[in-house]
Amino acid sequence: MSTQPPRPAVRHRSADPLTMEVVELIGDVVARFHADYEEAAAGHALTGPQARLLSLLALEPLPMRKLAQRLKCEPSNVTGIVDRLESRGLVERRPDSADRRVKLAAATEEGVRVARDLREGLHFAREPLAGLSTAERASLRDLLRRMLDA
Repeated sequence: MSTQPPRPAVRHRSADPLTMEVVELIGDVVARFHADYEEAAAGHALTGPQARLLSLLALEPLPMRKLAQRLKCEPSNVTGIVDRLESRGLVERRPDSADRRVKLAAATEEGVRVARDLREGLHFAREPLAGLSTAERASLRDLLRRMLDA
């Protein structure tokens, strides 16, 4: 069962050519970002899902259920990914101090280092943005946030 609130009904109307061009460009950016991410992950002998999970855990320890929600996958899949990362010494399981029945997955020191290397290896995500001014990057950020909040 989804924990996301229901989305409001959207009226479908035919998109104008500019909107269609923007949609296609967003798709191209997403595809290039994913390809870059997969390449950076492979450089550390990680799959894309392993790299994404490790990147999340480098920010904060999380319970398995929350990891599954953020990765939009089944908790059993997260368990397998955590098992593989744990066997490489990149992730560890620890009890949640707020609820000892819950296990948190957390990046180890080595896991945090690998996650940092992954971020630094994302050239497509960084290089084109570096060509934009601070004001342009802020505007792009604000527009993306508005899209996500809509």
